[in-house]
Amino acid sequence: MAIFAIIFTALSYASAIGLFLIIGWYVYVQKFAKYLGNIPGPTPLPVIGNALMFTDSNATLKVCDKLFKEHGKITKVWIGIEPIILVSDYKAIETILSSAKLIEKSQLYKFLHSWLGSGLLTSAGPKWKKRRRMLTPSYHFQILEQFVPTFNKVSNNLVQELKNINNKNCLDIYPYVTLATLDVICETAMGVPINALQNKTSNYVHSVKEMGRITMERVFSPLQQIDLLYGFTENGKTEQECLKILHGHTLSVIKTRKEELGRDPNSSVDNMVDEFGKKKKIAFLDMLLQTTDNGQPLSDDDIREEVDTFMFEGHDTTASGVSFTLYEIANNPDVQKKILEEQNDIFGNDDRDATYQDLANMRYLEMVIKEGLRLYPSVPLYARTAFEDIQLTDDIWCPKGSTIAILAYHIHRDPRFFSDPEKFNPDRFAAENNTGKNPYSFVPFSAGPRNCIGQKFAFMELKSMISKIVRNFELSPVVPAHKPELVAEAILKSNNGIMIKLQERYERTHL
Repeated sequence: MAIFAIIFTALSYASAIGLFLIIGWYVYVQKFAKYLGNIPGPTPLPVIGNALMFTDSNATLKVCDKLFKEHGKITKVWIGIEPIILVSDYKAIETILSSAKLIEKSQLYKFLHSWLGSGLLTSAGPKWKKRRRMLTPSYHFQILEQFVPTFNKVSNNLVQELKNINNKNCLDIYPYVTLATLDVICETAMGVPINALQNKTSNYVHSVKEMGRITMERVFSPLQQIDLLYGFTENGKTEQECLKILHGHTLSVIKTRKEELGRDPNSSVDNMVDEFGKKKKIAFLDMLLQTTDNGQPLSDDDIREEVDTFMFEGHDTTASGVSFTLYEIANNPDVQKKILEEQNDIFGNDDRDATYQDLANMRYLEMVIKEGLRLYPSVPLYARTAFEDIQLTDDIWCPKGSTIAILAYHIHRDPRFFSDPEKFNPDRFAAENNTGKNPYSFVPFSAGPRNCIGQKFAFMELKSMISKIVRNFELSPVVPAHKPELVAEAILKSNNGIMIKLQERYERTHL
């Protein structure tokens, strides 16, 4: 009898807790009911909301596409007790991105705080404005020009790595490109080569990949969003291991670089020269070490936040852009022919490295890259928090405290702005066709006050890497035909790889 009493008591407590959660959820939902009633969306379940729709990141884009078709270009879902307003409506996107007030990133970005702290990507308010103003000079063209030799060196290493592969008839290009972009960002952000292409099993490389995966899984998991429970999950334990490696590496590099600068009488960024009197390459870290805030140098943790942010934002995003663009080049021989003609006009028969001016002259390749980013935006969705009630359209308001998710992937494929939107057509971005009447229909780097500070850096790296590959290889589709299964993690990826075929141009012309 005692056992039955215990069971009965336990069930009573469980029922009471369940009832409490349902009542709490209902009360919380009513807080937003005034405005959310005007926004259509699927019916949520108590407590968990619509979270079950997003348990598989492979299906996120398809689910959003289905929601937009069923409920319109502004729709809502609930993840646990949090309302998320999904937007692919042009007017609403323009309102959000052009606003000087709507610049606070969504609470969903809090899952990056353990890695990135409150750096440029995740900070808000006065701190973000101060950091943005502080870091903008780091992306001046005179600074970016110094990175071109690094782009060339890593691109050459990538080409050599691809040449060493025995079977190039069915190659997943993404793993190779992502290691190359990690090499670029490590050297340009920290000034320290990590040689990821040669050291593929590096703990640092593995930790970067794991943190990207974990972050997105937390976004759509009500259980993992609860910090108290998250620490006991497998992802929580993995994250702690990864953070020890990532933070340890960055802080070690900062310490070493500070000691080197302290010993160098010419340690000013303006005075850095080598033994031949030529100006040294300057990493972002060097500039951060000499940046002051109200006359005081940044702390090691402040510097680590920004260096880690550079690593996160400038690694997988670029790898995604390069890989998907190469896929489309392989599947569009007419486009590849035009790219090669432009490369021949610039380089002739010379196999030299590209200069800053050469990269600027690759205008057709830039159109190709933009079209690649239209179809496959590296960041397919990004989110803001409404700090006050915001009117998105004539009859739809977004209540204070709710999350607004902008679906760049979907606005990029809207036939109202891009005819035959599924077709890869770089000529869309020709000067005579790109009238600029709808600037918020193409937002791979966001737009407005909080646009990506590193987009010029990204375009230079994309051009450098793709130029080297096309000059050295003929790209073609694999057989049987391959179509990427798009996955919306923190970065757009393909669940089944990005498969292409490579043939060395030298071999092709000497058969």
